[in-house]
Amino acid sequence: MRGMLSFLILHLLSKRRMYGSEIAVEIAKRKAEKPNPGTLYPALRYMEKRGLIESSKEGKTKYYKLTPAGKEGLRQAKEYFVQAYGDIVLESM
Repeated sequence: MRGMLSFLILHLLSKRRMYGSEIAVEIAKRKAEKPNPGTLYPALRYMEKRGLIESSKEGKTKYYKLTPAGKEGLRQAKEYFVQAYGDIVLESM
């Protein structure tokens, strides 16, 4: 899985299905920076090819949702981030 962007996408989609620009807005709320479409949509395509997310179209809108493999990927990513960065976060509190 590719870095923080993939982690954030999986986290957001664990809450509910979303469309691309909605994902970008939610990421911007957390990072104070909105990912550009040239970064976000290739990441979504990559994650879909890997089976972490799936998409469906309703009219012109393409919605994304987490798959069981994506739920497992999110669980593993959370474990990794806690192990790798947990002490840094705790020290700064």
